[in-house]
Amino acid sequence: MTGASKGIGEAIARRLAADGVDLVLVARDRDRLDAVATECAQRSGVDVEVLDADLTDPRDLARVEARLAAEPPVDLLVNNAGNARTGRFSTLPVDDETAIVTLNVTALMRLTHTALGAMARTGGGTVVNISSMAGLQPWPRMATYAATKAFVNSFSEAVHEEARGTGVTVTAVLAGFVRTDLSAGMPELRRIPPWLWITPDTVASAALAAARRGEPVTVPSTRFKLLDTALALIPHTVKRRAAGQAARRSARAQTSPHASR
Repeated sequence: MTGASKGIGEAIARRLAADGVDLVLVARDRDRLDAVATECAQRSGVDVEVLDADLTDPRDLARVEARLAAEPPVDLLVNNAGNARTGRFSTLPVDDETAIVTLNVTALMRLTHTALGAMARTGGGTVVNISSMAGLQPWPRMATYAATKAFVNSFSEAVHEEARGTGVTVTAVLAGFVRTDLSAGMPELRRIPPWLWITPDTVASAALAAARRGEPVTVPSTRFKLLDTALALIPHTVKRRAAGQAARRSARAQTSPHASR
Protein backbone atom coordinates (compact mmCIF):
# COMPACT_ATOMS: atom_id res chain seq x y z
CA MET A 1 0.00 0.00 0.00
CA THR A 2 1.35 3.42 -0.95
CA GLY A 3 0.79 6.58 1.05
CA ALA A 4 0.42 4.41 4.13
CA SER A 5 1.85 6.72 6.79
CA LYS A 6 -1.21 8.93 7.27
CA GLY A 7 -4.75 9.76 6.19
CA ILE A 8 -6.66 7.28 4.06
CA GLY A 9 -3.65 4.98 3.67
CA GLU A 10 -3.14 4.70 7.41
CA ALA A 11 -6.86 4.03 7.94
CA ILE A 12 -6.82 1.24 5.34
CA ALA A 13 -3.66 -0.25 6.86
CA ARG A 14 -5.26 -0.41 10.30
CA ARG A 15 -8.42 -2.05 8.95
CA LEU A 16 -6.49 -4.65 6.98
CA ALA A 17 -4.30 -5.44 9.97
CA ALA A 18 -7.38 -5.87 12.16
CA ASP A 19 -8.60 -8.42 9.61
CA GLY A 20 -5.33 -10.35 9.95
CA VAL A 21 -3.82 -9.24 6.62
CA ASP A 22 -0.02 -9.03 6.38
CA LEU A 23 1.11 -5.66 5.06
CA VAL A 24 3.73 -4.01 2.88
CA LEU A 25 3.59 -0.31 3.66
CA VAL A 26 5.11 2.39 1.44
CA ALA A 27 5.56 6.10 2.13
CA ARG A 28 8.24 8.80 2.20
CA ASP A 29 8.15 9.54 5.95
CA ARG A 30 10.04 6.64 7.54
CA ASP A 31 9.32 7.69 11.13
CA ARG A 32 5.56 7.88 10.62
CA LEU A 33 5.63 4.72 8.54
CA ASP A 34 7.45 2.85 11.28
CA ALA A 35 4.93 4.07 13.85
CA VAL A 36 2.00 2.77 11.79
CA ALA A 37 3.79 -0.52 11.12
CA THR A 38 4.62 -1.06 14.79
CA GLU A 39 1.07 -0.37 15.93
CA CYS A 40 -0.44 -2.69 13.30
CA ALA A 41 1.99 -5.48 14.18
CA GLN A 42 1.57 -5.17 17.94
CA ARG A 43 -2.22 -4.82 17.95
CA SER A 44 -3.06 -7.43 15.34
CA GLY A 45 -0.06 -9.75 15.25
CA VAL A 46 0.40 -9.39 11.49
CA ASP A 47 3.68 -9.24 9.61
CA VAL A 48 4.44 -5.72 8.39
CA GLU A 49 7.12 -4.88 5.85
CA VAL A 50 8.17 -1.25 5.44
CA LEU A 51 9.49 0.46 2.30
CA ASP A 52 10.33 4.13 2.62
CA ALA A 53 10.17 5.49 -0.91
CA ASP A 54 9.48 8.69 -2.81
CA LEU A 55 7.45 7.51 -5.79
CA THR A 56 8.43 10.56 -7.83
CA ASP A 57 12.03 9.27 -7.72
CA PRO A 58 12.50 6.68 -10.50
CA ARG A 59 14.90 4.64 -8.37
CA ASP A 60 12.51 4.45 -5.43
CA LEU A 61 9.61 3.65 -7.73
CA ALA A 62 11.65 0.84 -9.26
CA ARG A 63 12.29 -0.61 -5.78
CA VAL A 64 8.56 -0.73 -5.07
CA GLU A 65 7.86 -2.27 -8.48
CA ALA A 66 10.49 -4.93 -7.75
CA ARG A 67 8.79 -5.76 -4.44
CA LEU A 68 5.43 -6.13 -6.17
CA ALA A 69 6.95 -8.60 -8.62
CA ALA A 70 8.81 -10.57 -5.92
CA GLU A 71 7.91 -13.22 -3.37
CA PRO A 72 5.92 -13.45 -1.20
CA PRO A 73 3.23 -12.38 -3.69
CA VAL A 74 1.06 -9.32 -3.08
CA ASP A 75 -2.62 -10.04 -3.71
CA LEU A 76 -3.88 -6.55 -2.87
CA LEU A 77 -2.37 -3.29 -4.11
CA VAL A 78 -3.73 -0.03 -2.75
CA ASN A 79 -2.51 2.99 -4.72
CA ASN A 80 -3.17 5.77 -2.26
CA ALA A 81 -0.16 8.09 -2.57
CA GLY A 82 -1.10 11.41 -4.09
CA ASN A 83 -0.46 15.12 -3.94
CA ALA A 84 -2.10 18.40 -4.95
CA ARG A 85 -1.47 22.12 -5.07
CA THR A 86 -3.98 24.93 -5.32
CA GLY A 87 -3.73 28.17 -7.26
CA ARG A 88 -3.87 29.54 -10.78
CA PHE A 89 -2.03 27.02 -12.97
CA SER A 90 -0.01 29.64 -14.85
CA THR A 91 1.49 30.96 -11.61
CA LEU A 92 2.36 27.62 -9.98
CA PRO A 93 5.89 26.17 -10.36
CA VAL A 94 5.68 23.86 -13.36
CA ASP A 95 8.12 21.39 -11.79
CA ASP A 96 5.75 21.00 -8.83
CA GLU A 97 2.82 20.41 -11.17
CA THR A 98 4.87 17.85 -13.11
CA ALA A 99 5.68 16.06 -9.85
CA ILE A 100 1.94 15.80 -9.13
CA VAL A 101 1.41 14.09 -12.49
CA THR A 102 4.37 11.77 -11.81
CA LEU A 103 2.97 10.70 -8.43
CA ASN A 104 -0.76 10.67 -9.13
CA VAL A 105 -0.58 9.17 -12.63
CA THR A 106 2.77 7.67 -13.62
CA ALA A 107 3.54 5.91 -10.35
CA LEU A 108 -0.02 4.59 -10.03
CA MET A 109 0.01 3.33 -13.62
CA ARG A 110 3.39 1.60 -13.29
CA LEU A 111 2.54 -0.06 -9.98
CA THR A 112 -0.81 -1.22 -11.34
CA HIS A 113 0.94 -2.69 -14.39
CA THR A 114 3.43 -4.58 -12.22
CA ALA A 115 0.74 -5.81 -9.85
CA LEU A 116 -1.49 -7.06 -12.66
CA GLY A 117 1.38 -9.10 -14.07
CA ALA A 118 2.14 -10.66 -10.70
CA MET A 119 -1.52 -11.33 -9.95
CA ALA A 120 -2.04 -12.97 -13.34
CA ARG A 121 0.63 -15.52 -12.43
CA THR A 122 -1.13 -16.42 -9.18
CA GLY A 123 -4.64 -16.39 -10.65
CA GLY A 124 -6.20 -13.54 -8.71
CA GLY A 125 -5.84 -10.30 -6.83
CA THR A 126 -7.19 -6.82 -6.30
CA VAL A 127 -6.03 -3.31 -7.17
CA VAL A 128 -7.60 -0.39 -5.34
CA ASN A 129 -6.90 3.08 -6.75
CA ILE A 130 -7.81 5.92 -4.44
CA SER A 131 -9.17 8.65 -6.70
CA SER A 132 -11.50 11.59 -6.26
CA MET A 133 -14.79 13.07 -7.39
CA ALA A 134 -12.64 16.00 -8.51
CA GLY A 135 -11.89 13.88 -11.56
CA LEU A 136 -15.51 14.08 -12.69
CA GLN A 137 -15.27 17.70 -13.89
CA PRO A 138 -12.76 20.51 -14.47
CA TRP A 139 -11.60 22.04 -11.19
CA PRO A 140 -10.13 25.54 -11.63
CA ARG A 141 -7.30 26.35 -9.20
CA MET A 142 -6.73 22.62 -8.83
CA ALA A 143 -6.47 21.97 -12.55
CA THR A 144 -3.61 19.47 -12.53
CA TYR A 145 -4.92 17.49 -9.55
CA ALA A 146 -8.41 17.14 -11.04
CA ALA A 147 -6.95 16.11 -14.39
CA THR A 148 -4.84 13.40 -12.77
CA LYS A 149 -7.90 12.02 -11.00
CA ALA A 150 -9.84 12.01 -14.26
CA PHE A 151 -7.06 9.81 -15.61
CA VAL A 152 -7.23 7.50 -12.60
CA ASN A 153 -11.01 7.13 -12.91
CA SER A 154 -10.94 6.29 -16.63
CA PHE A 155 -7.82 4.14 -16.40
CA SER A 156 -9.14 2.09 -13.48
CA GLU A 157 -12.47 1.33 -15.14
CA ALA A 158 -10.81 0.38 -18.42
CA VAL A 159 -8.33 -1.98 -16.78
CA HIS A 160 -11.13 -3.45 -14.67
CA GLU A 161 -12.89 -4.46 -17.89
CA GLU A 162 -9.68 -5.80 -19.41
CA ALA A 163 -9.20 -8.03 -16.38
CA ARG A 164 -12.77 -9.34 -16.33
CA GLY A 165 -12.83 -13.12 -16.00
CA THR A 166 -9.19 -13.39 -14.88
CA GLY A 167 -9.77 -13.37 -11.14
CA VAL A 168 -8.24 -9.90 -10.88
CA THR A 169 -10.34 -6.81 -10.16
CA VAL A 170 -9.60 -3.08 -10.16
CA THR A 171 -11.62 -0.65 -8.03
CA ALA A 172 -11.53 3.14 -8.25
CA VAL A 173 -12.52 4.92 -5.04
CA LEU A 174 -13.96 8.36 -5.77
CA ALA A 175 -13.45 10.10 -2.45
CA GLY A 176 -15.03 13.47 -1.79
CA PHE A 177 -13.88 15.98 0.81
CA VAL A 178 -11.80 13.99 3.29
CA ARG A 179 -10.19 15.34 6.46
CA THR A 180 -6.48 14.70 5.85
CA ASP A 181 -3.20 16.60 6.13
CA LEU A 182 -3.38 17.19 2.37
CA SER A 183 -6.82 18.82 2.44
CA ALA A 184 -5.89 20.86 5.53
CA GLY A 185 -3.17 22.58 3.49
CA MET A 186 -5.53 23.77 0.75
CA PRO A 187 -6.99 27.24 1.45
CA GLU A 188 -9.61 26.82 -1.30
CA LEU A 189 -11.26 24.05 0.70
CA ARG A 190 -11.82 26.08 3.85
CA ARG A 191 -15.14 27.35 2.47
CA ILE A 192 -16.56 23.83 2.10
CA PRO A 193 -19.45 23.33 4.59
CA PRO A 194 -18.51 21.07 7.54
CA TRP A 195 -21.33 18.64 6.78
CA LEU A 196 -19.74 17.74 3.42
CA TRP A 197 -16.55 16.40 4.99
CA ILE A 198 -15.94 12.71 5.73
CA THR A 199 -13.17 10.90 7.59
CA PRO A 200 -10.40 8.64 6.28
CA ASP A 201 -12.07 5.74 8.12
CA THR A 202 -15.25 6.23 6.07
CA VAL A 203 -13.23 6.04 2.86
CA ALA A 204 -11.27 3.02 4.08
CA SER A 205 -14.42 1.11 4.97
CA ALA A 206 -16.10 1.85 1.63
CA ALA A 207 -12.95 1.09 -0.36
CA LEU A 208 -12.35 -2.31 1.17
CA ALA A 209 -16.03 -3.29 1.00
CA ALA A 210 -16.16 -2.39 -2.70
CA ALA A 211 -12.90 -4.22 -3.37
CA ARG A 212 -14.24 -7.38 -1.73
CA ARG A 213 -17.27 -7.20 -4.02
CA GLY A 214 -15.11 -6.59 -7.07
CA GLU A 215 -16.83 -3.32 -7.93
CA PRO A 216 -15.18 -1.13 -10.60
CA VAL A 217 -16.12 2.14 -8.89
CA THR A 218 -17.29 3.20 -5.46
CA VAL A 219 -18.24 6.58 -4.02
CA PRO A 220 -17.90 6.63 -0.21
CA SER A 221 -20.77 8.10 1.81
CA THR A 222 -24.41 8.51 0.82
CA ARG A 223 -24.02 12.29 0.58
CA PHE A 224 -21.41 11.93 -2.16
CA LYS A 225 -23.39 9.26 -3.98
CA LEU A 226 -26.28 11.74 -4.18
CA LEU A 227 -23.88 14.47 -5.30
CA ASP A 228 -22.46 12.16 -7.97
CA THR A 229 -25.97 11.49 -9.30
CA ALA A 230 -26.83 15.21 -9.31
CA LEU A 231 -23.61 16.15 -11.10
CA ALA A 232 -24.34 13.63 -13.84
CA LEU A 233 -27.57 15.50 -14.64
CA ILE A 234 -25.93 18.93 -14.97
CA PRO A 235 -24.60 19.94 -18.42
CA HIS A 236 -20.81 19.96 -18.60
CA THR A 237 -20.62 23.62 -19.60
CA VAL A 238 -22.68 24.64 -16.57
CA LYS A 239 -20.45 22.63 -14.23
CA ARG A 240 -17.30 24.13 -15.71
CA ARG A 241 -18.52 27.71 -15.41
CA ALA A 242 -19.90 27.18 -11.91
CA ALA A 243 -16.58 25.71 -10.80
CA GLY A 244 -14.76 28.67 -12.32
CA GLN A 245 -16.98 31.16 -10.51
CA ALA A 246 -16.51 29.33 -7.21
CA ALA A 247 -12.74 29.32 -7.71
CA ARG A 248 -12.69 33.06 -8.40
CA ARG A 249 -14.76 33.78 -5.29
CA SER A 250 -12.39 31.65 -3.24
CA ALA A 251 -9.35 33.47 -4.64
CA ARG A 252 -10.90 36.87 -3.85
CA ALA A 253 -11.73 35.75 -0.32
CA GLN A 254 -8.14 34.70 0.28
CA THR A 255 -6.78 38.09 -0.83
CA SER A 256 -9.34 40.07 1.15
CA PRO A 257 -7.91 42.01 4.15
CA HIS A 258 -10.53 40.28 6.31
CA ALA A 259 -9.80 36.76 5.01
CA SER A 260 -7.66 35.70 7.96
CA ARG A 261 -9.87 37.12 10.67
